[in-house]
Amino acid sequence: MQANTCVNPWGPIVLFAGRSIPDTARAIAKELGLELSKAMVTQFPDTESYVLLQENVRGADVFIIQSTCAPVNETYMELLVMIDAVRRASASRITVIMPYMGYARQDRKATGREPISAKLMADLVTTAGADRAVSVDLHNSAIQGFFHVPLDHLTAIPAMAAELKKLSLIDPVLIAPDVGRAKLVEKFQEILHIPMAIAHKRRKGLDVTVTEIIGEVEDKTPVIVDDIIASGSIVHHIDALVERGARPEIYMAITHPVLVGKAVERLGHPALKMLITTDTIPIPPEKRSPKIRVVSTAPMLADVIRRIHTNESVSEMFAKLFEFPV
Repeated sequence: MQANTCVNPWGPIVLFAGRSIPDTARAIAKELGLELSKAMVTQFPDTESYVLLQENVRGADVFIIQSTCAPVNETYMELLVMIDAVRRASASRITVIMPYMGYARQDRKATGREPISAKLMADLVTTAGADRAVSVDLHNSAIQGFFHVPLDHLTAIPAMAAELKKLSLIDPVLIAPDVGRAKLVEKFQEILHIPMAIAHKRRKGLDVTVTEIIGEVEDKTPVIVDDIIASGSIVHHIDALVERGARPEIYMAITHPVLVGKAVERLGHPALKMLITTDTIPIPPEKRSPKIRVVSTAPMLADVIRRIHTNESVSEMFAKLFEFPV
């Protein structure tokens, strides 16, 4: 580990990474001009998680990089055990860099006798010993309030919008797949200055039906915007858009590539030209496709680590891009 020359009350920066996003973690470290600190992160034969820190962290400003993606329960437990190990090793401060937060979609009770699992996960992270957390494009921004410690809510919108600009699309229109994503789409609109439309959908189990699209899409190139692509049911919006006269060249800009079930198969839809996504979740070789373009969140995450360490404003990272705070 390279020494940090900045005098800081929290001590030198120390970076650790779990096993969920190793490539992203290495890219973050490279952006910072540091190396990932050494730790043994493994499992016992009975699948219990085990962590052994192999470097001194006493008095250090520790950042733990771990997306809680599939296998979600395993990556969460690995993160919690790592936080505990760092806390017991007398770190000065512990910040969790969790680009993707598992269980975030379980943020409310949709019916009786259900848990609010997102709140439980937030409680576990803080109880384990985290002093603050960082995440990217939470499914619901209200999840920030589930944490009893500061949480910096970042967005990958600028990186994905920059990629869209490179494509020089013909008469593009941003599509919110439902009313709940309208605010997310408005953030894209503030950067790209193109019109938007909102789809109304009905979900029954895993089946999704688009019943209405509010806004002009005829002869336009749609860009469907969302925070998560899981089963790929959002592809049903493609048929609805084409039926309403949109150009049969559909693009998607979606932050977290969960990609479960038939998602990759559904991405084979002939009208889908490209899915722009990020490295908050690794895409295994068997799920990769020429249609998927991954943009890096490492520069943004490295910048926020630097700002947290030096007590600089995080919101200023986006101040020039958005009219309102992220």
